Amino acid sequence: MGREKRYSELSEYELNQEIASLRDKARKAEQMGMVSELAVYERKIAMAKSYMLNPDDFKPGETYGIDGDPGTYFKIDYMNGVFAWGARLNGDGREEALPISLLLKLEQSQI
Repeated sequence: MGREKRYSELSEYELNQEIASLRDKARKAEQMGMVSELAVYERKIAMAKSYMLNPDDFKPGETYGIDGDPGTYFKIDYMNGVFAWGARLNGDGREEALPISLLLKLEQSQI
């Protein structure tokens, strides 16, 4: 029995299969009221989706919306793999890392 592959080692097809499986598990957890388990699956889905995106499309100094958190904006300080490091605007200024799949491109009029 081989070791489990990292998301970075999976093909786009394999990532899509993993996301479908995680969505099914998340749906079941939600139906059973297992909130913490649902949150774990949602984080795993966000991570798997990040590996289907190009980190070079996300630029330090730019501001993005945050999927699932309307009205909250995130300014990237630097990139590290599929993670954008920075801080939420109008937040406490604390540095955090977000998987790039959670970042939404903004129109200039939204900023």
